[in-house]
Amino acid sequence: MTDEAQLRWMALGDTTRRPAVVMLHGGPGLPDYLGDVAAMVADLAPVYRYDQRGTGRSPWRGRHSLARHVDDLAELLDAWNVSKAVLIGHSYGTNLASRFCLAHSDRVAAMLLMCGPFVGDWRSGDRAERDRRMSAAQQERLHALEELPDRTEEQEVELLTLAWFTDHADPERGWHWAAQGARRRRPVNWTMNGELGREGRADPLDAHLAELRACLPARTEFLGGADDPRPVTALESLALRLDLPLTRIEGAGHEPWLEQPDTVRAHLRRFVQGAMGA
Repeated sequence: MTDEAQLRWMALGDTTRRPAVVMLHGGPGLPDYLGDVAAMVADLAPVYRYDQRGTGRSPWRGRHSLARHVDDLAELLDAWNVSKAVLIGHSYGTNLASRFCLAHSDRVAAMLLMCGPFVGDWRSGDRAERDRRMSAAQQERLHALEELPDRTEEQEVELLTLAWFTDHADPERGWHWAAQGARRRRPVNWTMNGELGREGRADPLDAHLAELRACLPARTEFLGGADDPRPVTALESLALRLDLPLTRIEGAGHEPWLEQPDTVRAHLRRFVQGAMGA
């Protein structure tokens, strides 16, 4: 990067084809985890992914800002010789995609927003649904782990498993996926998470929706899990405000490709084929 940070990126498919697909992982503070999703469409278009600065194999210890992360994506597109990209964001990646579109709409060919962004007062509904999916003992243990000033490796894995298993529609399989993710998506950059979270609350995407609607590419869609603890009604409301289609994946939560892979694969392939054709 121009500030000498180093970002690790990966590509699948024929990188001479255009436009390219760029997948933006969530967090903030997690390394990339969208390899299985990228493989669903890599025969249709080149697919790029990267560890956002400060995560995975992209080391960074400076201050984090939303503007810097937007600039990172623009610099990566330059490095890949991609003038316009099909952006597929997941969770926090949908916020990053939206803010990138606000700054560089001329570089976005199409955009698929999976399980986000969430605007308005969605957190109270999310918290209530997570509490409903957890036992009292699990809630107590999670709060206790969150309060620890320092956590061991096993305590960190336990905390993440408890925090993430409620993301899924099926609690038993959800526990397995959460425990697996808690060991693979490490370490979590809690500093990055806090800094970008505070900036996002100080300058919410909600305040830019009129501007966003005006600059969105013609092919923009939402995809959400019907059983995501984050209320799908919040996505429905946002889709109405932006006049965009929303597809609900039944029987799936915040990572719908895990619980309904065939349905998600079919949707992604239709979307990417349409974007490549356009």
